[in-house]
Amino acid sequence: MSVAAAVRKVRFMNLGLTEYRQAWDYQNRLMEEILAIKTANRQVAANKQHPTPNYLIFCEHPHVYTLGRNGKMDNLLAGEAELQRINASFVHTSRGGDITYHGPGQLVGYPIFDLENFFTDIHRYMRSLEEAVIRTLKTFGIEAGRAAGLTGVWIEPHHPQRARKICAMGVKTSRWVTQHGFALNVNTDLSYFNYIIPCGISNKAVTSMQQELGRVVAMNEVAEELKKRMAEVFELEWI
Repeated sequence: MSVAAAVRKVRFMNLGLTEYRQAWDYQNRLMEEILAIKTANRQVAANKQHPTPNYLIFCEHPHVYTLGRNGKMDNLLAGEAELQRINASFVHTSRGGDITYHGPGQLVGYPIFDLENFFTDIHRYMRSLEEAVIRTLKTFGIEAGRAAGLTGVWIEPHHPQRARKICAMGVKTSRWVTQHGFALNVNTDLSYFNYIIPCGISNKAVTSMQQELGRVVAMNEVAEELKKRMAEVFELEWI
């Protein structure tokens, strides 16, 4: 198989309910694998180079708050005793962005892509992730979009008093290899967001597909639709 034929192939994995640190360690291993191939390819002729793999991980996490590398601890409103009471953990992480919550009923996606296989543009990458989520929500009858100057996917983004975030995003890249990703609130217990200032934004609400539709949504249906939309937006092929 030629490099050109292989570069947009992506291996998909759904890990189910997985501890945050375990999923993060797994992302690191996959990223290191890709970076090692890229380093080796620099030492050989183009016709002897190996294509780098790409991965997409879907999972859910037990209750956890994660703080990005540029985030502020002040945006965590709960102390250690309160975190224990609500059975939640706290992790400093390497992604961009501020603080967010992960928990059961939230579909978390971690693309470990070599963007040199797609396009070397981080802005376009973030907008592409948003687009896949926006298209997914539309198939479930939810109109969503982007809010000016803010990352993620929003409901009624052009109405400051009613805008509410349904999908948060935060990534890290190294030599065009991506890590971390997005968190789409499907049937998420939104009360957990009361213990943080989500993404450091104090004047915007958070919502979920369940809250917008007034019913529980099947996680496997959302995962399958989002997987389809990722393939559509990134023009990729699943392995």
